Amino acid sequence: MKADLSLDFFTQVNDDFEKRQYLLLGNLKAVKQAFKMNLLYPYLGRLIELREQLQQVLDGFSLVENGGPRRIKSINLEEKRIEFESVLPEKLDLGAVKEFIRWAQPLITEAIKEGVSIYEFVDENLSVDQVGIQPAYQDEGYFFMPDYEAGGLMLFRYELSIYSDARERYRSLKTTLVKKMSEGTAAQEDPASIKLNLIREYRDLPNPATFAFHSPIAFAFEQTLFPVARRRLLRILHEAQGRG
Repeated sequence: MKADLSLDFFTQVNDDFEKRQYLLLGNLKAVKQAFKMNLLYPYLGRLIELREQLQQVLDGFSLVENGGPRRIKSINLEEKRIEFESVLPEKLDLGAVKEFIRWAQPLITEAIKEGVSIYEFVDENLSVDQVGIQPAYQDEGYFFMPDYEAGGLMLFRYELSIYSDARERYRSLKTTLVKKMSEGTAAQEDPASIKLNLIREYRDLPNPATFAFHSPIAFAFEQTLFPVARRRLLRILHEAQGRG
């Protein structure tokens, strides 16, 4: 990316409003070029997160305006919250910040729509097969997928974790690369044989849930195929829990 898309980039407008507009347009142009090459991450995820953060900033400004003479003390990016002090700052032009964010929001949303369209295209061209008999317990297991750029078959182990707060439940998928098989070796073995070899080698999962991903299009592995496959696997495991 050519320019900074951090939250500070939007909340420190001050005297360079037009410059930041120019930088943002250049950045979004670079992101859209990546999307045209079917490269999704980290671009799409970062834009979605940024859109949420910017809306939170606008909501925070509304609290300031409606709650008396307070000012923004700090913006906590990790916890996604704004802290306020009693008096509005002299150097922070809230009007300029709000104007810049509102100007940028539809542009960011437009870029997100393009990224989502590419994501859907990749997802439609990604198939997955269950390997062997699937056990009732599917929170741990394996999945295979090709790396078209480097060549070979990537074998991953996954572990699903579920945690919740007062409002909702969250699912997290931890993945670990077990090994990489060369194209020649992978071509000589079917998925069932690969699964059997994993069972023999890693005996803590005697009957693991196992999935094999395929795509007729040679998408980039790290930036496209792998993250889309992870999200697909999360959906599959969620549906399996719903049937259980």
